[in-house]
This record gives sequence, structure tokens and C-alpha cells, in this order.
Amino acid sequence: MSLHDDAVRVLKEYEPRDPGQSEWRQAYLDHLAAHPDGVWKACGAGHLTASALVIDPERGRVLLTLHRKLRMWLQMGGHCEPQDATLAAAALREATEESGIAGLTLLPGGPVRLDRHPIPAPCHWHLDVQYAATVPAGAVERISDESLDLRWFRPDEVAGVADSSVVRLLEHSRARLEGCG
Repeated sequence: MSLHDDAVRVLKEYEPRDPGQSEWRQAYLDHLAAHPDGVWKACGAGHLTASALVIDPERGRVLLTLHRKLRMWLQMGGHCEPQDATLAAAALREATEESGIAGLTLLPGGPVRLDRHPIPAPCHWHLDVQYAATVPAGAVERISDESLDLRWFRPDEVAGVADSSVVRLLEHSRARLEGCG
């Protein structure tokens, strides 16, 4: 199965929690139907990306990165790579690379949210498929070259440093995490 095929499967199986997410899911599926290269950075009309919010449920905190180019506090994530067999694998790889934490575990149930955001040309759009990942006990983060900073935040601090898309991802991730327990 190709990454494109996996993305279509994941999106068809994704069960949105709100109507806006249903519209995004259909827009992502339409994009993939129109663009066989829609999972790759080279797709000029926009492309899927994969991200994961890193959560430490034991300590009640989330790890955000101060993105080097965008200069915004965000979840870990980025472009799909040829070695990524699935969107989940891409999200996990990105979260591991950008957090420096080995042994992250994606929450069960597939993506937590979808978020579409404009990016300067030539990319135009990132169609982000967002997951959440928990850290293993004793995890220690390590900043990557893609970040200006890497920092743990309490959930009530996130709205003060990040935009609304990260806040919504946190809300949905916490609800998913509570449903797993």
C-alpha cells in the first residue's frame, strides 16, 4: 500500500467530532483524488503533513516546539518522507525527531484532528493530519535543528503561547486520552 493509499484509508476511517472536521476530511479526500502526489512536499497545490502533540499524562503537561521558520509554538510535525509507510509513521517520526524523545506512543484511534493552514509559496497549503503521542516514563526531550526552543507547558498555559489550532488539538487530545483510560 502506498502512502497515498494509506492517507485515503485513514481519512475515510476518521470519525470527526464536529461538523467542521467532516468538511475538512472531505476536502482532504478531494485533494488526494485530484493530486496523486498530494502527500508530498513537491505538490504545488498543497500537500498533507503529519503531526503529533506530545503529551506527558503523568505530569499533566504538553511539549511544544518554537518553530524556527514560523516562529510559533506548535506541536511536532512536518512533511511526509519516502520512508514513511503510513501517516501515523510520519507523525511518529516527526514527533520523535523534533522532541528527541524515543519511545513515543501514538494514542489509539487514528488522527485526533485535521487542520488546514496556508504556507508561503510554492507550497500554498498544509493539510495537517494531527495525532497525539504520549511519552515513556523518564523521557527527556532534546531540541532539534528545526526548533528555536522546546518547552513543556501545562494545558492551561497553551492558549497563552500557541494559536487556536494548537489549543483545539490539545482539547481533542485530552478528550481522547481520557477515553483511553
